Amino acid sequence: MERIKTCIYARVSTQGQEYDRQISELRQYADRMGYQVVKEFSEKISGAKKVEEREALVELLAYIEEHHVDKVLIYECSRLSRRAVDFLSIVEALTEKKISVYIHQNGLETLLPNGTPNPIAQLVLGILAQFNSMERSLIRSRMESGYNHYRSLGGRVGRRVGYRKTGEQMRAQYQNELKLLRKGLSLRNVSAITSTSINTLRKIKSQFIV
Repeated sequence: MERIKTCIYARVSTQGQEYDRQISELRQYADRMGYQVVKEFSEKISGAKKVEEREALVELLAYIEEHHVDKVLIYECSRLSRRAVDFLSIVEALTEKKISVYIHQNGLETLLPNGTPNPIAQLVLGILAQFNSMERSLIRSRMESGYNHYRSLGGRVGRRVGYRKTGEQMRAQYQNELKLLRKGLSLRNVSAITSTSINTLRKIKSQFIV
């Protein structure tokens, strides 16, 4: 019988921290379950960073685009991302590929053994998204208050009238998206990672990638 193929992803926030324990416990779990660990990814970077800024996570997503992997093992939700919107987007992209995410701290899998979404996982992740939405609303409210104060002093917010970006400005703005597209990731997955619309990705791909 073919063994279930898994990837391990571990992350810590600072250079002074170590992810050895995460990897060790996930290896032990994979061994107990009889899984085959085909690749391990680890990095030291804040989980609040956007996905495209995290090299090991981008490599993981590119790897599973090219190889048959059944599961991704992580220690806890925040290891994948502290940004709930990114976490949910990644899980959704993996679910579409029938790849389950195992969250060790909770003993939770995003897919059931028959390959369908786990409703308990959906509930937990939905609660996480709601907390994130509340936090984003608070941040937006504070930003809007700051913008209003700035406008009241005569300042302008937004793009200048008649302004059009040059090719170099477009390349600089979307350098992370271009990097992911050149790695072979699909428009849909790059959109899920970067929150850039598929139409915009299609435009920059046709403009900068032959």
